[in-house]
Amino acid sequence: MKVVSFFAGAGGLDLGFIRAGADVVWANEYDKDIWETYELNHPDTILDRRSITAISPEDIPDADGMIGGPPCQSWSRAGKLRGMEDNRGRLFYDFIRLLEAKQPKFFLAENVAGMLLPRNAQALKEIKKLFKEAGEGYNLSFQLLNASDYLVPQDRKRVFFVGYRRDLDKTFEFPSPIEMKLSLQAAIGDLADNAIPALEGNYTNGDQCLFPNHEYFTGSYSSLYMSRNRVRSWDEVSFTIQASGRHAPLHPQAPKMETVDKDRKQFVPGSEHLYRRLSVREVARIQTFPDEFIFKYRNLAAGYKMIGNAVPVRLAQVMATKIMEDFGETAIEQAAPSPPKRRKRKRMRIRIK
Repeated sequence: MKVVSFFAGAGGLDLGFIRAGADVVWANEYDKDIWETYELNHPDTILDRRSITAISPEDIPDADGMIGGPPCQSWSRAGKLRGMEDNRGRLFYDFIRLLEAKQPKFFLAENVAGMLLPRNAQALKEIKKLFKEAGEGYNLSFQLLNASDYLVPQDRKRVFFVGYRRDLDKTFEFPSPIEMKLSLQAAIGDLADNAIPALEGNYTNGDQCLFPNHEYFTGSYSSLYMSRNRVRSWDEVSFTIQASGRHAPLHPQAPKMETVDKDRKQFVPGSEHLYRRLSVREVARIQTFPDEFIFKYRNLAAGYKMIGNAVPVRLAQVMATKIMEDFGETAIEQAAPSPPKRRKRKRMRIRIK
């Protein structure tokens, strides 16, 4: 099954489809800070570096499916909530424009839960209508998912649009949640003792990292950051991984932050040395990128950004496997990406089928 990818970023969504057995033949990404990372980790995919607004249908190879996650800042609770009033929010229209022209068998689009806010209701209604009416039409499935329900070790709520071309007489049904949760201990427990701080200005240590990309963002914590607890325990899943090193969650080696008053927390006195942000590699693990996936950047901010904006690989694989099954394709049975053994401990081997 051939797939083309838009707003590809580092390629978390793409890698999930590849792990399910799809062939991502072409991808589009406009952010120059990501190009080296994408091409390094997806050597068999053609990368188009232009803005989607400059791309014509003739530029895109024929494929069975179109996937992508249009920029989410316009819809995010953490952003300005401008939605379709923002040029980034309107990039949904370009995705639909190309969908209408190419008419693949299916499409998948992902975005933030902020799309469900009341102020975005009309825009969301319009987007759904356009998806349903694109070309000959698509049977649209839409749902809010939490990645932690699919063996991703973080609370991460995102909306998914999946459409099957109407003439194929198929409708996508979202996979059922998995009862088991994957903890921070299982995801990053073996990395606790060998992270290193970034160089001054949060520049990378490069090859000096003891483990690839295992370096963490340093610097002060804003009053907003200190307004609530930022620590999850080893036996819990992580907070949402954001596209920001400065706002990365704190490592679970530290105790949970203490309340000073309603909107102010503090580090537990005497334990201040235990508080550090999760490293680039740790947030990549939490986003279920495999360790062999290497992120290239000069400043750590770019590393956190590309990881935080990605669709978790494991969730993408679950969705892709279901799509391939619906179209009679045989998905490749693979172990879900999991950290290698580095200590003597019992590990559960998880397989997605």
